[in-house]
Amino acid sequence: MTDARTSDPGNAAPAIEVRALQVRRGGAPALRDIDLTIPRGSITGLLGPSGCGKTTLMRCIVGTQIVESGTVTVLGQAAGSAGLRKRVGYVTQAPSVYLDLTIRDNVRYFAALYGRGHDAVAETIDAVGLTTHVNHRAGDLSGGQLGRVSLACALVAGPALLVLDEPTVGLDPVLRADLWDHFATLAASGTTLLVSSHVMDEADHCENLVLMRDGRILAHVPPDELRRRTGRSNLEEAFLALIREQKIGVEP
Repeated sequence: MTDARTSDPGNAAPAIEVRALQVRRGGAPALRDIDLTIPRGSITGLLGPSGCGKTTLMRCIVGTQIVESGTVTVLGQAAGSAGLRKRVGYVTQAPSVYLDLTIRDNVRYFAALYGRGHDAVAETIDAVGLTTHVNHRAGDLSGGQLGRVSLACALVAGPALLVLDEPTVGLDPVLRADLWDHFATLAASGTTLLVSSHVMDEADHCENLVLMRDGRILAHVPPDELRRRTGRSNLEEAFLALIREQKIGVEP
């Protein structure tokens, strides 16, 4: 069975390469001169306050956002290319599942699209903590559970790149910790993960952080480098110190 993570062995191109990216939404700048390179097999946290451009950048990477100028290359191909459809998984903040199907049937459907077997379905449902709910209709689930079903539908494909827009919102601390452990296992097996969050305490789970503010990237650094640069041990305080240092201003 082909796994998208290993379909191009030896290809050393970055997982994501963004150059001089500019995006306007509603006539206003949404992304400004974004340059970003993300290596394969890593977990990168995309962090910043709501409205800073995180989701817009993710949409550019998966090829669903119209850009004004610049380039976005994913796994060696232009973002949105047909060849990336089975290699990139994207989980939005709004759950994308069939409400009339059970959890198992939702995940089975997406597994079938990508040629994955029953073992992958069971393993993925277990990874998101829904094994005891497999026969429940998606329409009967809570918001947090629906988010986990969406995540399972993306995970089951075994993509080379996973783009996750705030996947832990509404989850209890134990489940959040379990999911981050699973993300680490995926990265160790070669999957690249780009995970957005506005919760700074999740940043320590990431190898690198992309910190955004007002459509700009303030820094792209490992957590410990951010601490060293700002002299703050708390990552939220370090982020605020970085904002003040660059004289962009603090959110009111």
